Amino acid sequence: MSDMKNKNRGQFPPNNRNQGMYFAIFLIIVLGVFLLIYLYMKPKPVLTYNEFLKSIEGNAIARVVIQGQMINGEFKNPDATGAKEFKTVIPLDDPTLLPLLKTNHIAIIGEPIRDGSGDFIWWIVIISVGMFLLWFLLMRGGQGGDPGRAMSFGKSRARLHRDMSGKITFADVAGCEEAKQDLQEVVEFLKSPQKFTSLGAKIPKGALLVGSPGTGKTLLAKAVAGEANVPFFSVSGSEFVEMFVGVGASRVRDLFAEGRKNAPCIIFIDELDAVGRSRGAGLGGSHDEREQTLNQILVEMDGFDSSEGLIILAATNRPDILDLALMRPGRFDRKIVVDKPDVRARELILKVHTRKVPLEPETNLENIARGTPGLTGADIENLVNEAALKAARDNRKKVNDGDFEFAKDKILLGPERKSKIILDEDKLVTAYHESGHAVLGHFLPLTDPIHKITVIPRGFAAGVTFSLPVDERTHLFKERLLQELMVLLAGRATEEIKFGHDWISGGASNDIDRATQIAHSMVCEWGMSEKLGPVSYGEKEGPVFLGKDLVTRKNFSEKIHETIDNEIRDIITDAYKKAKDLVVKYKAKLDKLAKVLLEREVLNSEEINEILGPSDKDRFPIQANLEKNDGPVVMKRHAAPAPEAPKPAKKRPGGTKK
Repeated sequence: MSDMKNKNRGQFPPNNRNQGMYFAIFLIIVLGVFLLIYLYMKPKPVLTYNEFLKSIEGNAIARVVIQGQMINGEFKNPDATGAKEFKTVIPLDDPTLLPLLKTNHIAIIGEPIRDGSGDFIWWIVIISVGMFLLWFLLMRGGQGGDPGRAMSFGKSRARLHRDMSGKITFADVAGCEEAKQDLQEVVEFLKSPQKFTSLGAKIPKGALLVGSPGTGKTLLAKAVAGEANVPFFSVSGSEFVEMFVGVGASRVRDLFAEGRKNAPCIIFIDELDAVGRSRGAGLGGSHDEREQTLNQILVEMDGFDSSEGLIILAATNRPDILDLALMRPGRFDRKIVVDKPDVRARELILKVHTRKVPLEPETNLENIARGTPGLTGADIENLVNEAALKAARDNRKKVNDGDFEFAKDKILLGPERKSKIILDEDKLVTAYHESGHAVLGHFLPLTDPIHKITVIPRGFAAGVTFSLPVDERTHLFKERLLQELMVLLAGRATEEIKFGHDWISGGASNDIDRATQIAHSMVCEWGMSEKLGPVSYGEKEGPVFLGKDLVTRKNFSEKIHETIDNEIRDIITDAYKKAKDLVVKYKAKLDKLAKVLLEREVLNSEEINEILGPSDKDRFPIQANLEKNDGPVVMKRHAAPAPEAPKPAKKRPGGTKK
């Protein structure tokens, strides 16, 4: 999914442009205050009265300032410590002191006794002025350097985009047709509200875009504003909350007031969960700043009529923590799911992002889409960018399939670390470990085909075996999960059979962790244990930051807990035993694969098939079981019509062609 260009590229925003100046002024103020304190509080050496009298007789004192019993003086020359000034105290009234000073021609200055209150008041004034200047500069910097806004804490931080023509439209969004269809009603209402109001229909006040990070929620909101060509207010949920109580609620009021002035318009709140979390949770009191801000949002959304032409769009990837009052009809009436794209959607997204990328004629975007399961729109954009960077590094003018393959491996497997020094012994263990994964993944019928194996370190892994699914699956089946466990444990099983139990390595730690998670889910979540049955044995607890973990409660006894542990162990142990049996069965092919892998370091799917021979993957095992038990069954395959490729956006007046 493509995004709009940053027209201010290369320019610094006001906050960054003036940040150095504000910091310099702040540093000068701090240094000035510390300098005054140092000069005023600089300690003077204290002389005993006897030393003071000896210094007078030795003609070492230039002048004295007498203030009651306190005497501050200056030496004619610095003493042994380098001090120029000193102080002493007259213990009792000494009538011989003044004649002695006069005799030695020492300048005498008398000052009245002060209580120090005047100095204290001056210090209060100096510190207060310094704190005010510091506070003023910080507030001015927080408001973008505008002196007129230094006191505008309660003003909305929302950015207003008035002219959305020529910007992002639905033609720039691919892979979420259902979400675009739901939002199309919002666009039509903003363009021609009479079409709905004449029938007594009300457009939803708010639409909540829900989906994983990177699926295009913010892009969809911009596309709605671009299609309707209405003013667009964009603000992040975190921008409402400040350290000052009441600021967030004031900003909400100001935002909705500005929205009514510019109606019809769209108000978009990104990351709504930053301010919309459930109220009354956590250890603190319920009347905090975030809850006051949320309360004001609830009041404002109830206080405007949909006929005003004010539409609220919000995006979040954590709908489970939002307050229920925020989710009820009349506020966010419509919840639009923006899911990760399937293979057809990924192909369309690739076409959007490669509009301005020169491709080789033989580049097959369909194959690239099939090889990137689970990637979001943002991931695919990054994939295209990495491929273009690879072509540029190789001094080529066009991007080819090899560049996309390189980018895909870098994103999915991690960057190669060819410079890392690896002992031959470690490389041998890694080769057999990865070959064990590859052999079982190749011959087990229900597992995903092996796409690539390598003994070159990638990311934090010493080696990688990567598989790609043939189809986009929805359901998880028990037999398929058991075979996946066997593939995960095959690396450890290969090490034990090849090198002995005493020489197994710790390289299988991640495999064991993933296998344990799958087995735990099979027993506790998916009801796949014959002993425990279809019962959920999860721990009832909520997210830590909501405070719900304080009432953690298990819904099973200690006896059931022990049974769960035994079931998980039995599932993993049985899968490990079957994996070892298969490793022994295919030992000759495993040795051959490991030997070639040590020589070439990287093997793709074609090379693996050449070494191990053909592999029959059962794509539709459920149909075979039905036909075995009930006779021939005709299953109509779901064949959705091929979606049209996104059309280039038309050139609009004042806009650019997308």
